[in-house]
Amino acid sequence: MYSNIVVGFDDSEFSKAALLESSRWIKRHGGKIALVHAVFFDTEEFAIAPGQREKRFELGKKVCFQSKETLSIELGLDGSIEALVCEGEPHEVVVDIAASKNADLIALGTHGRKGFKKLFMGSVTSRVIASSPCDVLVVNKPCVQCEGKYDSILISYDGSEFSKKSLKRACELAKSDGSEITALYVIPHYEVFITSSMEESMIHDAQKIMEDAKKIASGHGVEIKTEIVEEHVAEKTAEKIVETANRLKSNLIIRGPHGWSGINKAMIGSITEDIIINALCPVLIIK
Repeated sequence: MYSNIVVGFDDSEFSKAALLESSRWIKRHGGKIALVHAVFFDTEEFAIAPGQREKRFELGKKVCFQSKETLSIELGLDGSIEALVCEGEPHEVVVDIAASKNADLIALGTHGRKGFKKLFMGSVTSRVIASSPCDVLVVNKPCVQCEGKYDSILISYDGSEFSKKSLKRACELAKSDGSEITALYVIPHYEVFITSSMEESMIHDAQKIMEDAKKIASGHGVEIKTEIVEEHVAEKTAEKIVETANRLKSNLIIRGPHGWSGINKAMIGSITEDIIINALCPVLIIK
């Protein structure tokens, strides 16, 4: 599983939550963490205040060292965390380091804002997800009960290749931690009139997709639970997924990115975006 993790770190409470989540995973399962802080300083800014560049580097080194030392002592991770402070666009720095280190996971915090065109979680997080060479774990809230394992996993499943890959990853986690997996299918909303026979057909298709999910999981040696729900308002699909996760007390939601959009593919599918914004637990995006 995940043994080589890159954590994007800016000393915010959100990136601290991502670091803590990753550290507890490493403590339980073993591995290494690269704590990455990016200093962005453009040429125009350098001309106006050249002394700020060095100050930002020193501040970055300070906060990274403090966090590294704190976790090394509290969790006994001495030698498992390295801190890197680099200059450049934050999302490019994180992705480049992940690629150079052959990381199998990038962990990020996000503030969950809902601003213009849903640059909700900050362009850094969305851009990293779009270009990451590996899976991405997004944490938007500290988890006081996290123990470096996931007892209850909810996977958003629709039978697509994205969701099949996500299901495989969920099965790997389940075999590692003894997790209980629930695959959730949300019957899609259509803007046209749906007759009763069409609705029956959609339910039948959903049941078939869920049976296929059970067979796939069984092939990986894992038994899963399934749920099918209807959502008649397309914009509330993500809300239904989050509500289900809360009801099941899931401590991880797994989903594929499901559709790139935006300038230079800087944003991800809107349902995935909304899940990340509103989830009370970490969200694992499978690449």
